[in-house]
Amino acid sequence: MKALLKTEPGVGNIDLLDIDEPTVGPNEVKIAVKYTGICGTDLHIYHETFKSYPPVIIGHEFSGVVADAGENISKVKSGDRVAVLGSTAVTCGACHYCETGYYMFCSERRGMGHGVNGSFTQYAVVREDMVYKIPDNVSLEEAALSEPLACAVQAIEELTNIQVGDTVLLSGPGPIGLICLSLLAVKGCKVIVAGTSADKMRLEIAKKLGADVVVDVTAEDLQTVVMSETNGMGADVTVECAGAAPSINSCLQALKKRGKHIQVGIAGKEITMDFDIILYKQIQLFGSLAHSMKTWNRVMRILEQKKVDLQPIITHKLPLTQWKEAFDLCEQKQCGKVLLSHSS
Repeated sequence: MKALLKTEPGVGNIDLLDIDEPTVGPNEVKIAVKYTGICGTDLHIYHETFKSYPPVIIGHEFSGVVADAGENISKVKSGDRVAVLGSTAVTCGACHYCETGYYMFCSERRGMGHGVNGSFTQYAVVREDMVYKIPDNVSLEEAALSEPLACAVQAIEELTNIQVGDTVLLSGPGPIGLICLSLLAVKGCKVIVAGTSADKMRLEIAKKLGADVVVDVTAEDLQTVVMSETNGMGADVTVECAGAAPSINSCLQALKKRGKHIQVGIAGKEITMDFDIILYKQIQLFGSLAHSMKTWNRVMRILEQKKVDLQPIITHKLPLTQWKEAFDLCEQKQCGKVLLSHSS
C-alpha cells in the first residue's frame, strides 16, 4: 500500500512509498482510512521543528471504515464508520495524567504520525479504545476534523468561563482558529478575527462562520479596531491560534485589564514578548495543549447535535498522491482544512 513517510530527520525527507499492508492483532482494529486532515504539526514535521521519530507514516486527523477487527474486539465491527483518537497511541496508562484523562502529559506518550505510524496511508491499525463510532448524521469528511475540533473544544469550552456577550479577539484564522470561531459564535460572543493579507481567503470563511469583525492587520491597526469595538476597554478574551510573535504580542496588548488570554498556536521557537504586561494587566494566561479524554466524549456529542458547521472549513479534498500540492496550499494559506484521501 502507499504511505506518506518521514524517512529520516532533517527538513523535508517526506516521500510517498510502497509499504506492506498491516495485519490486525486480536485486540486491534484495522481501519480503511478515508480522509486525513493536514495539521500544522505535519508542516512542523516537514520543516523539522517537531520531533517525529522517523521513519514513520505521518498524519493523525482521520476518519475511516473498519476493515477488520481482532477476535477480542466488541466495540466496533467491520463496516462501522469511525474517528480515531490518535494521540494515545502509546501511553504508560498508569501515571497521574493517564489516570485523570490528561494523556497529553504522559512522559511516555507517542501519538500517531510522530512516533507511531499514522494515517496518511490506506490502512491503519489501532487499539479498540482509540476508536469512536461516528454518528449516522455525520459525514466522514466532518469526522476527519474530530481531532482539531477536540483541540478547539478544550481551548474554548474547558479552560475558562467564556460567556455570552464577551468580546473575543481571535488571532490566526487557520483551521483550528476557524473551529474556535464557530464555537464562540454558538456561545453568543462578539468575535473579532485578525489575520494578515495572506489570510484573505480564510478571513472570508470567518465571515461566513459568524465573525462580527475581520481585520487584515497589514491594512488596519488592530489595536484601534479592538478599542473601537469595546468602547476603549479591550477584549475580554484573546485566543491566539497563529503561534507567531507579532500575533501573541498584539493579543496581549488588545486584552483588557484582568482579561483572559488562551494560547493555542505553537510558535515552534523562542519568541520575544513583554512579559511584564501579564503582571501590569493582571492577565489570566491559559495554555491549551490538544485535548483530554473528557474532550473527546464532548466532541462526539457536538458532532451528533450539529452544533457547529464544519463543512465551510473544508475547502480542498485531494488524493494522497498530491500531498505536496496539498502541503503547499497549507503553507501558502490558500485553504481552510485540506483533506487527503485514497478515494478522491
